[in-house]
Amino acid sequence: MIAELTERERIILDRLSEEGSVSVGGLARDLGLSEVTIRGDFKVLEEKGWINRRRGGAAPALHRDIMERQRVYQEQKNAIARAAADLVRDGDVIMIEAGTTTALIARYLGGKRDIHIVTNSTLVFSYARMYPNLQITMTGGEFRRATESLVGPIALETIGRLNVRIAFVGTDGFTLERGMTTHIMEGAEIVKAMKAHAQTTILTADSSKYGRIGFSNVLPLTAMDLILTDGDLDDRAEKELMDGGINIKRVRSFR
Repeated sequence: MIAELTERERIILDRLSEEGSVSVGGLARDLGLSEVTIRGDFKVLEEKGWINRRRGGAAPALHRDIMERQRVYQEQKNAIARAAADLVRDGDVIMIEAGTTTALIARYLGGKRDIHIVTNSTLVFSYARMYPNLQITMTGGEFRRATESLVGPIALETIGRLNVRIAFVGTDGFTLERGMTTHIMEGAEIVKAMKAHAQTTILTADSSKYGRIGFSNVLPLTAMDLILTDGDLDDRAEKELMDGGINIKRVRSFR
């Protein structure tokens, strides 16, 4: 099971987002708690991958941008990731593109056997490395902290040498007219490469992305074999997409 954040953990992460680092003593004083309790919270948050503990305090484990994206629509993203993982079969070779929703897929593959993941996401790596049944191939490439991703010619060359059954990709926004769009052009090239080397390509995107348009076009929605989104996507949007020939599935989040 994926452990969600407690209210106190959220407060700690809010402080980290604002200040960049926090001290055990300062948090204990501000929250009216013991330093032992705060150290325990730090330990749990480090195990969840949110922070790095250091002497007397803690710092974020991730770039502030991606840390903020991880914290929004958590229930919806986990539901989508769980549904995506259910589509993976024992013995599969899959690709997972960098993104906060796509990365969560790895955390739901623990019960599968002999899964090989190809990814350009350091977040996927941090989750998947915990499971001995998951083999991981990193694409290599230039590291982008804001997205915890590997991009560029080396990443594209690696992807171009491999073939997989399913590629799970993300997006910054999607509409029927503009298709999938992103704010990062390098990410668009990664998605196109994964699509070209997968039998099936699945877009995982929470409903808040619908109607948003990013800077760079990626692919038309008709290029996706399936869109997995959450139940908050309204009925009219679902009908519009289905009328446009898009295979879409809304999954229920557990709140």
